[in-house]
Amino acid sequence: MSITAYAAPPTEWTVADVQARLGHIPPERIRTYPAPGTATEQDVLEAEARSDRICELVDGILVEKPMASFESLLAGRIIYLLWSYLEGRDLGIVLGEAGMLRIEPGQVRVPDVSFVRWERMPGRRLPDHPIYPLAPDLVVEVLSPGNTEAEMQRKLREYFSAGTRLAWYIDPETRTARAYTSEDRWEEVGITGVLSGGDVLPGFELSLEQLFGWADRYRGA
Repeated sequence: MSITAYAAPPTEWTVADVQARLGHIPPERIRTYPAPGTATEQDVLEAEARSDRICELVDGILVEKPMASFESLLAGRIIYLLWSYLEGRDLGIVLGEAGMLRIEPGQVRVPDVSFVRWERMPGRRLPDHPIYPLAPDLVVEVLSPGNTEAEMQRKLREYFSAGTRLAWYIDPETRTARAYTSEDRWEEVGITGVLSGGDVLPGFELSLEQLFGWADRYRGA
């Protein structure tokens, strides 16, 4: 059974079933309206308009994205560095932590940072829809305390199944990262290491030491 198929009709789900399906995330991140299993992309857009909260759509369930200021600061810096790299290199676009992507039918993910090459966009034009029907070439997730290992592993499966070529999971707590080139192929990167853009962003490197050192200047660390 695919990861997007429902294990049972929504009327048969318990709260425990929903949590297990979503990777045992904290219950406060699971929206109960619309009823789990019945939410649509329109509900994703309306949730943002009503409450200014970003939700992902997973198996017909609205799942709030954890949003913390320090993680957002790091993501913002990465976005800046990526756009700086792209100056003079017309390779594609960078989206931030509100960049909604339909990576497969009925599944909307919102990475903290994503890069999409122009080749994925017919005519090199942005899709005329608030939720882009695209898989990103590069995904960056800055982990928050509300994320779980099972949740993030499921995201990896979805990203790479949809066509993502590179994923960086950055952990602010340990100041380390994992660079994935497939769901089960990854490299651990320590604080003195660098994340490489590889074939996706040739020549681009992100130093973790410089990233966290930059952020510490604004925290008085």
